[in-house]
Amino acid sequence: MTSSDSVVYIVDDNPLVRDSLVHLVESVDLRAEIFSSARDFLENELPEIPCCLVLDIRMPGMSGLDLQGELATMEIPIPIIFITGHGTISMSVEAMKSGAVDFLQKPFEDQKLLDAIHSALELSKCKLEQIRGKETIKQRVASLSSREHEIFIRVVAGMLNKQIAYDLKINENTIKTHRYRMMRKMKAESLAELIQLAAKVNIPPVN
Repeated sequence: MTSSDSVVYIVDDNPLVRDSLVHLVESVDLRAEIFSSARDFLENELPEIPCCLVLDIRMPGMSGLDLQGELATMEIPIPIIFITGHGTISMSVEAMKSGAVDFLQKPFEDQKLLDAIHSALELSKCKLEQIRGKETIKQRVASLSSREHEIFIRVVAGMLNKQIAYDLKINENTIKTHRYRMMRKMKAESLAELIQLAAKVNIPPVN
């Protein structure tokens, strides 16, 4: 990953630490953006590219752990690497339980932070691909006609064509026609693939 397709956010109230981290991140051809407080970071709109957050755990006002909790509440899936000079074991446990990628005690080796950043960016890339994949599936579902959607949810529930025909009170041949169109719109080559697509977007069961 290069600076053109990813970004490392640095949130630390110490300007010397911020400058040092920016220099380190940019030394491996990654783009860095800095913030002096958690509140300032929350006002920033994240781009739809792989990104991660290098976050000081102790800051005036909103702490790093507070920011982690706020991001979770807002359902912003950005991987977090905590850094601290005054952390405790309980803090590190809380941070890791809440999904932090790593927890580094200052002073730490530059390579350890860079390794954590690269891992976090790969994780972010995977999460973005999952999100985009779900959006694509949702668009396919939205393209179905009301009848095709009725058949779709029954097919993934395991109902046979004759059962669907009986349930919807229409001819079985008509079911086959709608089913064929539905499969094409969903771009599913098999029933197993269709079920997998439905599972990814949490299609509700038939009432």
